[in-house]
Amino acid sequence: MNAYDEYMKGIVKPMREELTSNGFTELTTGEEVESFMNELNDTAFFVINSVCGCAAGLARPSAVQAVIESEKKPANIMTVFAGQDKEATSTLREYLVDFPPSSPSMAVFKGKEVVGFIPREQIEGSTPEAIKARIQSIFEQM
Repeated sequence: MNAYDEYMKGIVKPMREELTSNGFTELTTGEEVESFMNELNDTAFFVINSVCGCAAGLARPSAVQAVIESEKKPANIMTVFAGQDKEATSTLREYLVDFPPSSPSMAVFKGKEVVGFIPREQIEGSTPEAIKARIQSIFEQM
């Protein structure tokens, strides 16, 4: 691993752990994403994680709180990391063809159908409470 990759690995570790320590399963390869999506028959909430300070610092805690506080939530709580796990993110985006690439962002699937998507533009400038409410609204519609 080169010096830059090693540096970035250290920088993003707490950003990954903010989700994984709260019950999110992280997929880091395209094969993991493909395998998961091929077997997905119920519901899944994906956070496409990012280092973007302007939005990711709002996205992660809002997603965590939405999952913790929601009675109705997807069966699978997942994450991929854009810019870090590029193959995993690219593979997930193959299932998000109706939405332009955006990170951070969030998607809720029912089977392979996207039933809700929150792009970066709806995260930036929002309050954590508003983001959490958007997520929970999608959960309620599943």
